Amino acid sequence: MADLRETLWKAADKLRGSMDAAQYKDFVLGLVFLKYISDAFDERRGQIREEILADGIPETQLDAFLDDIDEYRGHGVFWVPEAARWSYLAANAKSAGIGRLLDGAMQAIMDENPPLKGVLAKIFNREGVDQRRLGELVDLISDARFTGHGDRSARDVLGEVYEYFLEKFARAEGKRGGEFYTPSSVVRLLVEMLEPYEGRIYDPCCGSGGMFVQAEKFVEAHRGKNHRTDLAVYGQEANERTWRLAKMNLAIHGIGADLSSSWADTFHSDRHPDLKADYILANPPFNMSDWHRVADDPRWRFGTPPAGNANFAWMQHIISKLGERGVAGVVMANGSMASRQSGEGDIRRKLVEHDVVACMVALPPQLFRTTQIPACLWIFAKDKSGREGKHDRRGQILFIDARNMGSMVDRTERVLTDEDIALVSNTYHAWLGVTSARAAGRIYKDVPGFCYSATKEKVSEQDYVLTPGRYVGTVEAEDADGEPIVEKVERLTAELLAHFDESARLEKVVRRSLERIDV
Repeated sequence: MADLRETLWKAADKLRGSMDAAQYKDFVLGLVFLKYISDAFDERRGQIREEILADGIPETQLDAFLDDIDEYRGHGVFWVPEAARWSYLAANAKSAGIGRLLDGAMQAIMDENPPLKGVLAKIFNREGVDQRRLGELVDLISDARFTGHGDRSARDVLGEVYEYFLEKFARAEGKRGGEFYTPSSVVRLLVEMLEPYEGRIYDPCCGSGGMFVQAEKFVEAHRGKNHRTDLAVYGQEANERTWRLAKMNLAIHGIGADLSSSWADTFHSDRHPDLKADYILANPPFNMSDWHRVADDPRWRFGTPPAGNANFAWMQHIISKLGERGVAGVVMANGSMASRQSGEGDIRRKLVEHDVVACMVALPPQLFRTTQIPACLWIFAKDKSGREGKHDRRGQILFIDARNMGSMVDRTERVLTDEDIALVSNTYHAWLGVTSARAAGRIYKDVPGFCYSATKEKVSEQDYVLTPGRYVGTVEAEDADGEPIVEKVERLTAELLAHFDESARLEKVVRRSLERIDV
């Protein structure tokens, strides 16, 4: 599978020519999506044929069933008109009008499938698009073997290829890539901590939909494919191109979602005004200075955020969306844990006093290739009273310092390993008193240098600064010889001072001796 993804990426990248990564991304991912829905359509068409023939219905009546749109939509499959099917497009890949055919295919699919209205970009027949390279790209995707990967369906494989391409394009675009992609290990950590098994899940700045994809994978891994529909997905995205990516990404993974009928700014036009979510996962833009701010917005329950930074606007919007027992995991810039300017310190104090902060996690550096700004996780909870056998954690906050975790995959990028993710999430679950099988037998205790459970009074003593390093202390380290570092430093310091004293004594002896020499 890894070979397929890498081979396909390298081949596609060679065809890019002079086109920049942002523009080329729309071409490649649009074609991968088109190939996916066509393959899914063909797969369902074959199933219908088998079902009809097995029921003994004459072949003369077969076409009526094969052309019944409800037979496809009822199984979560988009209807693909004949001129938009990949077999037709691949057969005409070398024609001079392949761009026109692809644009026509995108329009035909949107016309036949209301959920995709306005989603697919018609960009293939524009002036300046190299039709020869475009035809080669169609051939490349046609030739890729999406089958023959064990018991995994072609649709699952295509879904992974799409995710892989999103990650590669995010790296290629640098800072702009952060608008639509959150590193997968960070997403996995959030999902493992929140455990979104069922209910309403929301992301107010959903990018390409990676949080939702990982949440569905979590449910499937722990409860099976039959439970993937236990989550109702809601999201919003302000960027048009990114919103299109999200719609395609979720469709390719078979995830039904309400991302609204179009893109929109969450602060200016909340597309889910009445939503109360059970889980919220979000990675808002860090330190956003240009945002739509209304001073008397009812969402600012804990204080009006400053006009020059939307960090606490995002947090308060998210808290306003939580249901009675909802939880949220939010990626934020480190400055949000300690900033005091423009009233942010007062907002943070009120968040603590109202007991909506459950956990703070300091992340290691270089997780985000798209920004050098260090990041952290805020975990919010509306109810910390310890129902269903959990510990009563009212008036307490768990601090986790994960800054030394992760492994470098190259000289500029770090990822959290499976062991890192398990350690942080299991520590959080043990603190909560989660009784699931994965947390069974774990008893929480403070670990110097790693985690500490602080009372609100302790946080008040720290002037409501929520940086984990202030609370967890330092680890009791030992040197290679087994001697504790603190004791060793004290011993060596004493020895060094003794040597200084001896050196001073010897210096006096030498000086007196020199003075007695008669030159």
